[in-house]
Amino acid sequence: MVESPFLSILALVAFVLLIAVTGGVGYLTLAGWRDRRRQEQEKREMRQTTPRRR
Repeated sequence: MVESPFLSILALVAFVLLIAVTGGVGYLTLAGWRDRRRQEQEKREMRQTTPRRR
């Protein structure tokens, strides 16, 4: 059976899209993690600098 060039191109495009989507998900996960860490750090700093009321 001879493989069609169309199927080869289609498989290559699918593989490239899979890599792109995986990279995008990884980037968004990393960005969310960094944002949460930054927000938690800012909350800790605000707690330390805010005077407590009695």
